[in-house]
Amino acid sequence: MKSTSIDDIKIIEIPRIEDPRGNLAVIEREVIPYTIKRVYYLYDVPSDASRGGHAHIDQLEFLVAVSGSFIVVLDDGKNKTEVTLNKPNKGLLIPTGIWRELDDFSSGSVCLVLSSGEFLEEDYIRDYDAFLDYKKV
Repeated sequence: MKSTSIDDIKIIEIPRIEDPRGNLAVIEREVIPYTIKRVYYLYDVPSDASRGGHAHIDQLEFLVAVSGSFIVVLDDGKNKTEVTLNKPNKGLLIPTGIWRELDDFSSGSVCLVLSSGEFLEEDYIRDYDAFLDYKKV
């Protein structure tokens, strides 16, 4: 069985510089434990839509609600938990081997994703039964 579990998921505070003109959040090497190789973001997601629905074999991901809010449902094959992301100075670090689904997007929400790897379809487990089999290996 792959060793990652719900316990390996972390909420990380993003350093910010507060200023009356507006706050500045900074994500540098000290914030997340890997080199960022891909950045993408989800936006204009309908409130009744779900994103994600997969796990990664090798990639780590750091999710930030830079605007609005959404729920991340996380599953390690034995346990599930939900995390609400709604603050642009807090991010969710998802290790490898964790199934994730993103739901309940608020109007105008934006989910920023900082990934440890470039897109490789082979890195995705998109079928939940295949994910459960993978976790048993």
